[in-house]
Amino acid sequence: MSLKFLGDVDQTREPELHAALRQAASGDTRTEPRPLTLHVEGFGVFPDYRRPHVVWAGIAPDPALELLQHGVEQAFAPLGFPTEARAFRPHVTLGRAKRDARPRDFDGLEQLLDAIDFSETVTVADVDLMESTLQPEGPPPVYQVKYHERLS
Repeated sequence: MSLKFLGDVDQTREPELHAALRQAASGDTRTEPRPLTLHVEGFGVFPDYRRPHVVWAGIAPDPALELLQHGVEQAFAPLGFPTEARAFRPHVTLGRAKRDARPRDFDGLEQLLDAIDFSETVTVADVDLMESTLQPEGPPPVYQVKYHERLS
């Protein structure tokens, strides 16, 4: 699950990114207990079923998660990363469609996802600052943990 997307960032900025992640994970802006208990339920797509780019599993609304995400926004804003204007829609990305996919490739996807009865509770005790590197031959990107912080 992504709490914030930073975009292309020069590697010389890594120490300040790590400090911002540490600040957000420390709970300076939160009063909720940690770790977080989240409920994963239901599936969907972005932007729509006609031409989905992303298939996701939803995360039920959770005040503690909202506060954590807000803390991440506040920690990274002074570093020049604008706060997200869109509402936070927590989800876990399960897959991405190929760019050359046609609408007919997704016929029945909505019905298939609606038919799956899924609900799971997960405990989240850590946050990671991840780097994704796009591959010349196309998806999938390579993900690497740059920094890891325990929620406290």
